This record gives sequence, structure tokens and C-alpha cells, in this order.
Amino acid sequence: MKVTDGVSCGFSGKTWPLFGTLVLHCLGSAATMAQTPADKVIVADVIPQFIPQAGQSVSPQKVMSLIKTRPGAEYQATVVSEDVRRLYETKMFADIRVVTQPTDDKKVIVVFQLKELPGVIQEIKYLGANHLKKEDLDSLVGLRTGLPLNPWATQKARQAILAKYHEKGRLSAGVDILEGDRVGDTRVVFNIIEGPVAKVGGIDFVGNSFVSGPRLRTQINSSRPFLGLIGGDFNPLMADNDVTKLEEYYKGWGFHDVQVRRELRWDGAQRYVRLIFHIHEGRQYRVAGIDVTGVSAKEREELLPLIKSVKTGDIYNQSKMEADRNRLVDWKGYQGRQTVVQEALYYPPDKPGQMVLNYEVAEQPAARVGQVIIWGNDVTRDSVIRRQVNLFPGQILTYPDLRLAERNLARLNIFEVKPEAGIRPTVTVADGPDSIFKDIYVNVQETQTGSLLFGVGVNSDAGVNGTIVLNERNFDIMRPPTSLEELLSGRAFRGAGQEFRLEAVPGDQLQRYSVTFREPFLFDSPYSFSISAYYYNRIFDEYQEARVGSRVTLGRQINKLWSANVGLRVEGIGVHDVSSFAPADYQNVTGKNFLVGLRAGLTRDSRDSFLRPTEGSLLDFSFEECLGDFTFPVINVEANKYWTTYQRPDSSGKHVLALHSQMSWAGANAPVYERFFAGGFRSMRGFEFRGVSPDINGFQVGGDFMFLNSLEYQVPIFANDNLYAVAFVDSGTVERRVSIDTYRVSAGAGLRIVVPMLGPVPIALDFGFPIVKAPEDRDQIFSFWVGFFK
Repeated sequence: MKVTDGVSCGFSGKTWPLFGTLVLHCLGSAATMAQTPADKVIVADVIPQFIPQAGQSVSPQKVMSLIKTRPGAEYQATVVSEDVRRLYETKMFADIRVVTQPTDDKKVIVVFQLKELPGVIQEIKYLGANHLKKEDLDSLVGLRTGLPLNPWATQKARQAILAKYHEKGRLSAGVDILEGDRVGDTRVVFNIIEGPVAKVGGIDFVGNSFVSGPRLRTQINSSRPFLGLIGGDFNPLMADNDVTKLEEYYKGWGFHDVQVRRELRWDGAQRYVRLIFHIHEGRQYRVAGIDVTGVSAKEREELLPLIKSVKTGDIYNQSKMEADRNRLVDWKGYQGRQTVVQEALYYPPDKPGQMVLNYEVAEQPAARVGQVIIWGNDVTRDSVIRRQVNLFPGQILTYPDLRLAERNLARLNIFEVKPEAGIRPTVTVADGPDSIFKDIYVNVQETQTGSLLFGVGVNSDAGVNGTIVLNERNFDIMRPPTSLEELLSGRAFRGAGQEFRLEAVPGDQLQRYSVTFREPFLFDSPYSFSISAYYYNRIFDEYQEARVGSRVTLGRQINKLWSANVGLRVEGIGVHDVSSFAPADYQNVTGKNFLVGLRAGLTRDSRDSFLRPTEGSLLDFSFEECLGDFTFPVINVEANKYWTTYQRPDSSGKHVLALHSQMSWAGANAPVYERFFAGGFRSMRGFEFRGVSPDINGFQVGGDFMFLNSLEYQVPIFANDNLYAVAFVDSGTVERRVSIDTYRVSAGAGLRIVVPMLGPVPIALDFGFPIVKAPEDRDQIFSFWVGFFK
């Protein structure tokens, strides 16, 4: 085709990566020459024209599918510019030129002159890659067989591989391109010298006085190898980020002038590096004054009492300041008026080491909820999310409920929560037109909710146990698979926020097998429902007990602290291997027994943690009426209280005083398998499991009344609080009737060891020594609990 009166622009294969800024300028010039300001110019035809060369692989149809310029449409320079950009982004062309030709009827023909990159990738090889899989490297470099070979893309791939090895701690790694960096190549071959992994040989802190070096190690990500073998790879980017983390840590505790610098000291073989963080703490600032601005004098008087956590004279504390800021934000939030609060710090020149904290308040107009839009839930039902958000179109937009909704969604444990990476469920108000109605955006990222855990444990109460647990936290009983693909992909039986748990605990003294289903919001109501079936077998000193049964519970969270529940249990109890010399208490229940229990309970829980509480209390009251072969009531009252008596300057290392009390009573007609016994790790240490009980001819027969008390003091030993010592005094009694005839007392000490990589349950080792006991009691000085889950 002959082109006349045309304008062209383009770049050679050697300079095509620089097209980004130049080609748009050329296209703009071409467009200016191709049309007049007064009249619209119509595209008569669009022609992809390939510069002849061997091995052409891109079809004209492929080009036309990528560009937006079309015959019959108005010629627009910006559209042509985007077309060129889009074609270059395919990395299939070395040169692109646009030529325009006017026609007799005042239209224009647009010609895209294209020069393909010579060569198509036929093979990609990674020589010497022993510690990274080929599929991982393919994903990293972004190269694929069948795509045009681009030398510039090959260089970028080399840099990505090298950065990955550095991230893995192989700082001496090298990557060379043997093939694929020249025009005409058809293979991409990388020669990789991985080199050894550089390990962190030690971590030191210089200049710190606020807290100890071991405590500062808990604030950074770099670490030494565990037991000299596991982990501890040196990552330069991580070490740089540790500097930022340390500075943020210090500033959160009032050290606003802190400066941190890192130093690397390598050993002679360049295999180990010692990280040294030089810290200039500076002064720790105190609050010289607190004020609120941006509001009227009357409103200021209303807001100042809301600032409760930080007081004048206190050391600056970021977390306490944030708590006060939230109270100010919530000031009129329940009225639909958003309050924006910014913290401003002023440092009076005449008061060194002091700062003035000013909350700048700006109140927004009242708003109502528009649409509630949910993103990111591929499996989970919208209803599961909406009931946690609790905001509905048309209602007053209560801004404090946004923060509550985020906490509720995170607490479901079915969405990704990684605070260190900034990943968590978010509930935000959309920025939009000036309207009273504001859309709410709920953004979640689903996480793996199913798990298969294998565990092993040994304890002084129940011997050796294995544990196998299949658990799904986002179960949906109404979503059976409709295809094999749905079952294999994990979409079946998922998405309703229910919980399904299948547990098997085989052991030498205790066996337990159970299946449990739980619906936390029955029919989208505030009531929870659970049902379980189980089989239990336990060998005691006096007999062997087997239970098979089912339990149904209906619960309700009354408010933040209080909850209530009612339940029903139906059990068949088998009592076997009873000695012929056993008292009537055992002889009368030998064989099969039937029990139905109707239970009601009330709980108040204000603990700050379920695993290791340091503040708050737990009060639990229950009443159960048992029917069947025996009729009797059971009343149980349990109370736990926790106090923090000491902590480090950064609020870690808490010394905790814990008090536990329990009083239980069963009717006089209670059979031996429903009576109370004490002794063992979770009861009275210093005594054998079930070693505290009324006795008949050497047989422990249990009591109808039990009263236990325990006072324990916990002291962390390590800076990460994963090892702490305990000292305790346990006391109590078990009687045949409501009385205190023999009140036992024991005292002792022990250790709690938390191994995060092996599960949250600590290893517990206790030595207890009876001080006051009854003649028939059974002593046991050492009690322990060791369990691991993976």
C-alpha cells in the first residue's frame, strides 16, 4: 500500500523501552496534522501492517482485538495513544509506528506499522537452583514459553531472582543470563549460584536503658536460629525495617527524639552476621497540658472529661492517647455526626522534656446509612457479615458502630487478620457527593477456615493421649456439594459462619470421641445453638466408666459481660470392672445407667485474655436437675479474679495474682459417677487425681459437697513472657454433706512454658506439697501437663 501525505513516528528495537514519553508526543503531532480544529475526522480504515521478518507469530486479528481505534469512529489522538501503549504492554513488539493517510472524502486511514520482537521463548531453564522450585521461579520472573522473547524483560527477571535469594538470606548469590538477553535468542537460561544462607549470629542493643535488650528483641522481626538450627536467616530489608519498628516502639512510649542506627559485623567466612542496633533514646516526654480546640467553649467543657486515660504529668503513652481519641470521636457519633479528631503535639521551649497534647476536633454534618456494600467474600454468605455490621440503609449512621463492626468481623476468625501487614476486615464510609446518605463499604479477605490438627499430650491426671481434630470454622450445613469439583475446591459445606468439629482422643487411660455442630446466630438471631454427640471411656482406680450421649445448648449473649444458656444432656453410663469388695456406692450402679440433665447457666466474663488473663474476673453459676435412674440436683458456682501487681515500663512482664474458688453441691441421691472428687493438676496440686474424697474401706466414693480455693502468683522469667514461674497455695475439701470437716491445704511452685510454634497451650510443671490432709488422702508431689498441636 502506498501512503501519501502521512505522518509517522516510531522507535527502533534498541530504543523501544524508552517509548513511554516520546511516542505520545509523536502521536499528538500526528493527530494535529491529521485533522482540522473545525471538523471532525472520521476513520475510514484501520490497517495492522507488519514489517516483514522471519517467524512472525502475531496475527492481524490479535492486533485489532487490542486497539480501540475503529473504522467509522471519530479519529482521536488520545485513543491512538492508548492503543500504542496497550500494544507495547504485550511485550510482543520491538517497534510500533502510526501512519495516517487522508482520503478523498476527507476521512483518514490509520496504519499501525508493527515490528515484532524477533524470537519466541521456547524454553526457560534455571541452572543451579536447588532451593527454589521451578514453578516458584516461573511465577517470580513472569516469563512464559510461547511469548516473544524480550531481552529487557529477561534482565528484569534476573533482578527479581537475585532479590528473592537475598530475601532468603543468600546474600552472596549470583545470577547470570546465559541465553535470552540477545535479539534472536529462543531460550532463556539463567545460571544461578545460590551461595550459603547468611544467618544472624547475634543481636545486640547499645545505648538502651528504658527496657532490656531481650525485651527489645521481642519488638523486631530479625531473630537468631532456634536451637542454632531453625530459622534465623539474615534479611537486609527486614533488618532495615527493624530500625523503623524500634523507633516506633520508643516513640509510642514518649521517646520522641529517639534515633536508631544498625551496624553489621560479619564473621570471616561471611556466614554469620551480628546485628547491632545503636539506640539514642533521648528524653522521655511527659504531658505538660491537654486541650481541645475546634469547638465552642461549651463543647470543650463537655469533651475534656472524656479524656480519662492520659493525665497532665503522665508519661506520654500512645495507646492511652488513642483510647482518649476514640472517646472523643464517639462524642456525637451515635447521633450520626462524625467527629474527626487530630492529635497535635507541641513542645514548649521553656519546658524541656514536656509536651502539650492538643486534640483538634472537627464535627461533620449528620448522616444516615445509604447502601451497605460488601467486598471480598467469595464463599461466606453476605448475611454472616451483615449481622456483624448491624447497620441498615436509612438508619442514623452511628459512627462508633463502624469500629465495633470491624472488631466483630475479626473475632469471627474466618477472615484474614494480620495487623503487621495491615490486613484486617475494614468498615468504612464512602467518600461521595454531599448527601445525607453515606454508603458503607465492608471489605474482608477470606482465610483458611478448615484445619486438621494432630496432637500428643501427657499429664499426671490422664496419662498419654493422642488427639486428632478436624475443625471447620465457616461451616454451612445447608450447602452440600452439587459437583465433585465443588467438593474438591473446598466450597461445599462452607460459608454460613457455623462451626463443625470432629475430635478423636485415644489414650491409655482416657478415650474420647465427639462430633459437635455450633450455630452462633440461630436464624440470624442473638441466640447461639450447639449440639454434640460423644463417646467417653475412662479407667479409674476403682472402676471403668463409659459414657455415650448427646448434649444440646441454647445460649444468649446478654451484653458485653453477661451471657446465659440452657441445655439438655442425655447419657448412657456404663460402670464396669467393679471389685467385689467395693462398697455399695459402686455395687448399686454396676452395669448400665441412664441420665437426663436439664441445665441453666449464667456467666459474667471480664477477663482481658482467655489464655493468660492478667486483669478482670470470671463468674459462672449453673443449676442442673438430673433425671433417669437417679433423681438429684447439681449446683455449681465458680469465681476467678486476676490482678496485675507489677509490670515493666512498657506494660509487658506482668506479675499476676490469680484467685480461684469453686463451690459445688449435688443432692444426696447423686450416684458415685456424678459425685465430686478433688486432686490433680487442675484441682488441688500435691494430691493425686481424685485423691481427695470421702473413703470407705480404701475406696474413694466422692462427695456431695466440694469447696476449693487456689491462690497463685505468676512471674514471667523471659522477656517474651513465654516462660513464667508460679507459686501457689491450694486448699479445700470434699464432703458427703454440706460441711467442712477436714480442710486440706497444699503449697508449691511450678513453671509454665509456652512454645508458640507448637500451639498456644503451655507446658505446665508443678511441685505441690500437702500441708494439711486427711489420713485416706492420696499424695502426689509432681503434677504436669504437656501437649503439642500441629
